[in-house]
Order: sequence, then structure tokens, then C-alpha cells
Amino acid sequence: MEGDAIRERGTMELEGLALEEEFMVQEDRWKEIHRLHDEEGLPIAAIARRLDIDRKTVRRCLKQEAWRRYQRPARTDTLLVSHADYLRERAPRVCYSAQVLFQELRQRGYVGSYQTVKRFVQPLRAAETLAERATVRFETPPGQQSQVDWGQARVHFRHEAVAVHFFVLTLGFSRRGFYQATLNERLPEFLDCHERAFEHFAGHTREHLYDRPRIVCSPNGEGGVIWNPTFKSFADYWGIETRLCRPYRAQTKGKVESGVKYVKRNFLVGRDFIDLLDLSEQLVRWNQEIADARIHGTTHERPMDRFTREQPHLVPVAGQPSFRLEARYTRIVAEDFLVSFETNRYSVPFTLIGQTVEVARRAGELQILHHGRTVACHPELAGKYQVRVVPEHGPGAVARTQRQRGSTPRAADPIRPLVADVEIRDLATYEALCAAGGES
Repeated sequence: MEGDAIRERGTMELEGLALEEEFMVQEDRWKEIHRLHDEEGLPIAAIARRLDIDRKTVRRCLKQEAWRRYQRPARTDTLLVSHADYLRERAPRVCYSAQVLFQELRQRGYVGSYQTVKRFVQPLRAAETLAERATVRFETPPGQQSQVDWGQARVHFRHEAVAVHFFVLTLGFSRRGFYQATLNERLPEFLDCHERAFEHFAGHTREHLYDRPRIVCSPNGEGGVIWNPTFKSFADYWGIETRLCRPYRAQTKGKVESGVKYVKRNFLVGRDFIDLLDLSEQLVRWNQEIADARIHGTTHERPMDRFTREQPHLVPVAGQPSFRLEARYTRIVAEDFLVSFETNRYSVPFTLIGQTVEVARRAGELQILHHGRTVACHPELAGKYQVRVVPEHGPGAVARTQRQRGSTPRAADPIRPLVADVEIRDLATYEALCAAGGES
């Protein structure tokens, strides 16, 4: 890596310098001083301001006909000689803390002073600074990387002050940017802004660089990260390789940082807005007429001109549906047999409590699947914090059915006659009985 090479070269050239010694000018800086003086005719004071060095240093370099590497014989009488290799390897791991290194050396038998360790570490830290500056200027080929960040500003809508968040995505090679204004930095808006950027550029780069926001990842406590599952699914869906800045090194995405500053210092200055829609419309026109058409300070070209060379290298997105429409979202069924989706909650069969299900959006309907089988369908609720429950999903429906079965009487036997069966006899029998009674 370029930063590692600069770090190694800087370490070799700076090591052994005392704190009070002047930083020696490197060859490329020496050549630039002569070029500015001989070709552009700049005076010594102007060169010193441009290169941020002392005028005495400029004057001394101009007197030298050829650049000479600073060399100082290595000291063999210092108490650190036997610990030098350990310090070079250990210093980056402890962030070049001379105090920590001094404590560790004492445990290794070092009997020298803290100031000696401090003088040894100082050039190592300076070499690391050179490497960081090289990382900021790192250039990427067409279509390889984009840098993404948020910016915030307070603007006035009519007479009301509102906090507006600006999503900025900058293509690394062309420096062409996409800008979107929102009222928050939540994950749905974050992903939607990405897809609007993809549509704007008719493609996306293979890599995206982020400054470890919570909606992307969170630390796992062991130096690694835990990816936001929805964002990870989004990146996988679009085929994006996610890159993260080193901790506390947000400046490594300097291209998008410049884009955020450009919005604040160029677009917002002197403008009035009615509402967010008006701001967004003005932002689109500004991007087309100003941002894309300006001569960029680093590339010395218009971003739109360089984009014509970068666009063929982008990953095409034409015909691929939005992640919001196609993605499946993993959810765990809560104790109330409800599944949360975009602030609303939907019921599933209560037997799935504690189970993992997937939610998919299709044509205004939510399908909830378990092991690939659809277990519930709901029309997507338009509002927020609403609940939709299908009664058959709850345990109450089962209990009610069981109660109905237990309380329903058995089928009654056929109604028996209330009088005993009567023997049917011939009428002549009764007449004979009556005649006999009359004779007695």
C-alpha cells in the first residue's frame, strides 16, 4: 500500500531526530520549491505559505543545487539500541504513546528515561502522519469506489428553522456527486437515498466507503463490527462491497467530506426555501448547473466530463427492482404473536411465537413466510404505529372452538309418547262387554 511505503520511508528518514531539530525537507518537496520559484516566479514568502513550511527552509533549499538526503550516524551508546526493533513493531499498536511504551520497556529491563523513549517515538509518529496524508489523497480507478456520508444544517422554511440532513454520495474517480435532502438519517431514508443515487448515475461502483455509522454497523467489543442485518441484506442485494474507515480516521473519506462542505458553503449560502420539496428541487438544479459543471480543484476537470469515462465502468442497475420492493426482512414473532414492519405490526399464527419469519412486500401486500411457506398475508398499512390482527391467528379462536364443542348437547333421542301404548281392539268386543253388564 502507498501509505505503508511512505510510512516505512518516513520512519527511516526521520528516526533519530531530536525534538528540537528541524524536519528535513523530502526530495519531492525540494523539487516543488524550486519549481514554484523558477517556473512560476513565486517569492519565498508565497512558497512558504503554499507549502506550509518556514521561509528559512525555503531559502536554504533554493541555495542547494541538488537535494541531499539527511543522514545521521546511528548512535550506539543509547540505552534504547537493544529495544529499537521492539519499539518499531509495538508503537503502531499503542497509537505511538510514548508513556505506554515506556511502561512496557521498564518491564523488559529498560533503565533509561522517559524522555529518551519520547524522542525515539516522535519521528515514528511523524512518519505515520505522512502516511495518513497519503491515504487522504489516494485515487481510485473508474467504477471502483464511492464515498458516502451525511451532513447537517439548519435552514429556514418560511419563518421556521428546521434541521435538514444532506445525504452525499461521491464517485471516487470523477468526483461527481449525488445530493439528497431529508429530515432524518434513519435507515429507510438512508437506503432510499442510495437507490436514488444509483438511478441518478445509472449504476453504482463496486465498493462503498462509510464512516461506521450505527445504521451500517456497531462495534462488537473485540475490535470487529456487527453489521446491521437490513443494511447487509441491502448491500448483498445490490452486489456492493462495503468498506469502513479505520476507527477515528473519518478523514480517509476526504472526497465525500469535501462534497458535504461544498453543499454547505455553496448551495445553502444566500438561498431561501419554502419547504423541503422546494429545497430538493433547487438542490437538483444546483447539482446539474453548478456542481457537475464546475472545474474541480483536485482533478482540474469538470466532474461531468470525467464521469463520461467512469460511467461505462459502473455496475448497471437498469431493470433491477428496488430493494424495498423485493427484499425479505427477517423478524422474530413476539409474545403477542405480532411481527413488526416499518413501525406497524401484523399478526401471524400464535404457534409461531419465538420463531423466525420473513416479511416480503408484494404489490401493496405483506407476505409473512416461515421456512418458505406463507403463513399470513396482510394489506400493507399506510400509517404508522398501527396493528392488524386476524382473529384466527390468536389462541382465542382455538379456545372458543373447544368451548363450543364442550357446551353443545348431544343429539337428543326421539321424543317418546307421554302415554302408554294402547291395545287396539275390535268394537264388537266393547259392545259384548256392555251387554253383559246390563244383564247383571
